[in-house]
Amino acid sequence: MEKIGLIAGNRKFPILFADAAKKQGCCVIAVALKGDTSSRLRKYVDKIYWLSLGDFQRLFEIFKSEGVARIAMAGQISPRRLFSNEINKDPELKELLKSVKDKRADTLFGAMAEKLNSRGFELIDSTTFIKELLPEKGVLTKNNPDFRQWENVYFGLQLAKAVAFLDIGQAVAVKHKAIVAVEAFEGTDNLIRRAGKLARGGFAVVKVSKPKQDLRFDIPVVGLNTVKTLIKAKGSCLAIEAAKTIFIDKQESVELADKKGISIVAV
Repeated sequence: MEKIGLIAGNRKFPILFADAAKKQGCCVIAVALKGDTSSRLRKYVDKIYWLSLGDFQRLFEIFKSEGVARIAMAGQISPRRLFSNEINKDPELKELLKSVKDKRADTLFGAMAEKLNSRGFELIDSTTFIKELLPEKGVLTKNNPDFRQWENVYFGLQLAKAVAFLDIGQAVAVKHKAIVAVEAFEGTDNLIRRAGKLARGGFAVVKVSKPKQDLRFDIPVVGLNTVKTLIKAKGSCLAIEAAKTIFIDKQESVELADKKGISIVAV
């Protein structure tokens, strides 16, 4: 039985990864982040260690003592924590953040991958075991986008790719072929909330992968929370990049979208 290490962030992605890995016969050893990772994760792993950002250097010691060789990262860490005093409590984390040229997602995660590699660990594709959560191209809801919505989607698709290429974010909100909001460090839900205030409804959200997406980290994820936030903000359409976006709770999300008259497409 292979031992898989899991560096677990927030929300449901780490749970789905752990559950799928267990079903494939793996033993899952999780390192969870206090204040971010769901306590529900403990039910889906063989062993779990709870750390703060100030315990960063313990992560390597834990995986080594557990005999882990391959590690996955799933789930996000609240961005605000990277600007907190927590990072000053661990010399290794402080030095890692100080050594990177900037604080873009690819830069930070890439540095983490290099650090793991230097310690003898392999960071694996975060979609390992859960490929079925990557929808193929098509309209996922019964509600089909109308002509104006499709215009917004394809207009937004090109610009979202440009934003993703610059590693600013992975999503944009569009209304009447105008960019209403661009995702940055705050995440997609907050992008949707801002767009709702500015556009006053009827906008589309387009979420994509980076042109050279590293599947080991920062892969785009949407789910039920995304759809609920879009409904509350009075958005009308959610478009994701086909085969490159993890869709959590897809069936429940699609049913809710159909009930509320929202279109969801994979393009």
